[in-house]
Amino acid sequence: MNLIQSYTFNSFQENMYIISDETHEAIIIDPGCSNAKEEYIVQAYIEKNKLVVKGIYNTHCHIDHILGVNFAKNLFEVPFYAHAFEERNFSAEAKAIIQMWGIVCPDIKIDHYIKETDKIMFGNTVLDILFVPGHSPGHLAFYNKAEKYCINGDVLFNMGVGRTDLPGGSYTVLMKSIFEQLFTLPDDTVVYSGHGNSTTIGFEKQYNPFLI
Repeated sequence: MNLIQSYTFNSFQENMYIISDETHEAIIIDPGCSNAKEEYIVQAYIEKNKLVVKGIYNTHCHIDHILGVNFAKNLFEVPFYAHAFEERNFSAEAKAIIQMWGIVCPDIKIDHYIKETDKIMFGNTVLDILFVPGHSPGHLAFYNKAEKYCINGDVLFNMGVGRTDLPGGSYTVLMKSIFEQLFTLPDDTVVYSGHGNSTTIGFEKQYNPFLI
């Protein structure tokens, strides 16, 4: 059974997740820790629970989701996984936008590309990968069918949807991702988003003002 630990980090109030199971193996999703205090929180949790981190997986690579990637890679000596299309978020165009916000984009290397036909496996856990672009060109969601939850990054929020005005974004594509990938999951699937509170597929189908 999975234990999902979430932390809200950095000035963007981004949610990062540490998922582990009874084997004590774990993965880190969307590490947004951006300073020594936030990094200490992550390290202390891993050490206290005697977890073995097997990899870092990002739903997408916008700045708020990657600030802690190099810290986690170096500390736990594990590779970083993301979709190949997310390289666009490290382009000169994307870095120029980030610099306008007064933020320096860290130099980050995606070690392994992942795609929707892959699976994430650690310990006794298997996560399916959903390709859900629109907010970002290579956006992925990680779905645990057995335990009925989905880590969906910035695609679907509690009573909201992801923005589409950043490079590679598309409102039409985002809606397609939500209706064809996420809204086909069971209604009781818990959705863990990149910002804000968790929700369920059924609740968003019924009440999300952007989708009804």
